[in-house]
Amino acid sequence: MKRKPIYVELKMKTDMDQIWACTQKAELHQQWDLRFSSITYLSRKSEESPQSFRYQTRIGFGLHISGNGLTRSSINEVTGVRVSTLAFGSDQPISLIRHGAGYWQYRPNPQDDSISFITKYNYETRFGVLGQWFDRILFRPIFGWATAWSFDVLRLWLEKQIPPAVSIQRAIIHYLSVILLCFLWLYEGIVPKWMYPGAGELGVMQSIGVFAGNEPELLKWLGGAEIILGFTLLGFHRRRSVFNLQIALLLGLAAGAIAGSPTLLAQPFNPVVLSVGMIGLCIIAHLTIRDLPRAGHCIRTMPTKPKGEQEL
Repeated sequence: MKRKPIYVELKMKTDMDQIWACTQKAELHQQWDLRFSSITYLSRKSEESPQSFRYQTRIGFGLHISGNGLTRSSINEVTGVRVSTLAFGSDQPISLIRHGAGYWQYRPNPQDDSISFITKYNYETRFGVLGQWFDRILFRPIFGWATAWSFDVLRLWLEKQIPPAVSIQRAIIHYLSVILLCFLWLYEGIVPKWMYPGAGELGVMQSIGVFAGNEPELLKWLGGAEIILGFTLLGFHRRRSVFNLQIALLLGLAAGAIAGSPTLLAQPFNPVVLSVGMIGLCIIAHLTIRDLPRAGHCIRTMPTKPKGEQEL
């Protein structure tokens, strides 16, 4: 089965020395690259010999993948392009990756004082045909996404001085808020409005007294709208207008429910409690949108003739 190499390219407004340090020093590299939990450079005989290193990647449940690699760097004195080639692999039986190779390329762009940071790499897998299919369907897309997302974390560090730990923490908070909001909208749309309307939601709508017997149909439509909103949130969570709309809807739904049945305020889980919690999640997600790392900022399609491939 032919394996398509992973290719990622991102232009960064920085200088060569900064990006070189953040990618070639192990203690800095491991801060922004999601693919590695730790990287340790090993001693070498001379400056001319390849740099050997050892890496670890945590995969959860107390387990980790360890491997070894070699890297060598070169500089084109005429163009200023730098290239760092590497070979890597793991002897651990649980590692899907058996061995691989690739490069990092640093291409100066004098016209806008930026650096195009490019990587291309490929690897061989274990576990026969099963491992190849698992890699093709799940692992390789995730690994490519993690590479691109990490590149954008590095860009934010170099361009806006946002430390990788802050970017990663902000992303975790944002996506956790979005997932919780999505779950709550879907739950509210499906369970109390479609599955069990008689448990309370229908009575609240009837108590308002302005829908002339159309409450069951309206309740289903309202549930459908909440379900659509939940799925819409997943696709448009980077737009602040989505969260502004949610806050307005939550305030309206809570006000309507309390106006129709003020006794709801005495219940332990009432519309005010739910709405305040969801509005809080909206505000958190809204605040964490700014400078959120995004794999989509990177070029993921390899050019017909990759830039600088002749230097390898």
